[in-house]
Amino acid sequence: MDIKAINRRTIEQFRAGGDIEGMHRERLLLLTTRGRKSGNPYTAPLMFHPDGDRLLVIASNIGAPKHPDWYLNLDAEPRVTVEVGAETYDAVATPLEGEERERIWAMLKQTYPFFAEHETKTDRIIPVVSLTRTP
Repeated sequence: MDIKAINRRTIEQFRAGGDIEGMHRERLLLLTTRGRKSGNPYTAPLMFHPDGDRLLVIASNIGAPKHPDWYLNLDAEPRVTVEVGAETYDAVATPLEGEERERIWAMLKQTYPFFAEHETKTDRIIPVVSLTRTP
């Protein structure tokens, strides 16, 4: 399975505004980060969960042993661009910590059981990231 090719196709279909093969448009966003080494923009299609005025994304990487690149980029530059629905805006990405992360992670695993499965495949703590619109 070529994840990069799937992501390119998903991004094209998302931006074209039509159906997205194998995914639910209403739960998908495009997150653009800056490469931590290159400084180049990188866009990743991600499932999100709405939480009040913010959106939550999960760096599960399908249970891989390392964090996804988009998450690693946030450490160097938390300012991101979010495309959701027909809207594009700037946001700040903040990994959740402590009790808030534990509470929300438990809710996400209950709501989306595949995240619990991802957790069993890795020894790392799967980050939950808040995307908050900047004024």
